Amino acid sequence: MNFTGIIVGLATFLIIGIFHPIVVKAEYYWGVKCWWLFLVAGILFGALSLIVKDMIASTILGVVAFSSLWSILELVHQKERVKKGWFPMNPKRKKDYE
Repeated sequence: MNFTGIIVGLATFLIIGIFHPIVVKAEYYWGVKCWWLFLVAGILFGALSLIVKDMIASTILGVVAFSSLWSILELVHQKERVKKGWFPMNPKRKKDYE
């Protein structure tokens, strides 16, 4: 039996699930100005994905890389969700939402 697909699928599911609260917390505490952290993480994980020889590890690192890059867009969307009242607003950064 070949478990590669199941392992990568499960890892992808978990990575996406983990990135959602990371984006929510990042936007809450730092706003969209922390987008560059996700860019750096995406580039680093992408580079690691190219270096690692193991196919499963390389694939998972690639998923983390693109999840990091996708999180840049999600930060902007999260700010809009906060404006709509769907998520709590950080009172220390209230001016950022006006």
